[in-house]
Amino acid sequence: MRSVIPFTVAGRFYPAGPDELREEVRSLLRRSRPAPAEAQGLIAPHAGYPCSGPVAASAYAQIMGLRGRIRRVVLAGPAHFIDFEGIATSGADAYGTPWGGVPLDPAGRGTALSFPQVRVLEAAFEGEHALEVHLPFLRETLGDFLLVPLLTGRAQAGEVAEVLDALWEAETLPVASSDLCHFHSSSQAGWRDEATARAIEEFRLPEIGPQQACGHLAIKGLLIAARRRGLTARAVDLRNSSDTDGPQDRVVGYGAFVLTPEK
Repeated sequence: MRSVIPFTVAGRFYPAGPDELREEVRSLLRRSRPAPAEAQGLIAPHAGYPCSGPVAASAYAQIMGLRGRIRRVVLAGPAHFIDFEGIATSGADAYGTPWGGVPLDPAGRGTALSFPQVRVLEAAFEGEHALEVHLPFLRETLGDFLLVPLLTGRAQAGEVAEVLDALWEAETLPVASSDLCHFHSSSQAGWRDEATARAIEEFRLPEIGPQQACGHLAIKGLLIAARRRGLTARAVDLRNSSDTDGPQDRVVGYGAFVLTPEK
């Protein structure tokens, strides 16, 4: 069993050099708007930083006040490259980054593996960017924490929610990794993603599918678990690749959402 999940998209999705990466993340966060420390969960995108980094930073700005208060992060997203049943986690000791490894949480992994839909599947993490790109933002905003990585295959949203429910304790931050619609014109992507954002904010789960968000299972699982806790979902940023670093056709949508207590 390997001890560290290797990082694989450094130099493509984000800077490979530790100093350059740190400055890139800090620069993105400086351009975002910090918020009071009320966040109890996030939804954030997972594309390359030139495209989705500003939107991801809008999400992570919401947790800058939680540094030192979060012991564990449960990071869930879609597996892009292999097909499998259920939910995959890793038996590794750490998830690699250019800044060093983020330690995985053995106790959290054990809790996840107590559910029949979860299994150790290292192949799901090979070359996978959906979780890796979040780690520099998490390290910069939270400092030290333990990680439970989850990749969804063929699963039900309720199965994801069941695992998140069991792991979501007072010092745990759940994060759902997802981009929004893919490969439409900028104008089409705009109204499609607006509709998806409203569905997320209003917990209309049947309206959130693979055409709306590649990480729809992680999003819906998180929303189910959040609703049980009386949390609300709010969009804090909604843009697409034509707004950040791309052409006007075949754009990809990105949204940042924060879960907070109802007021």
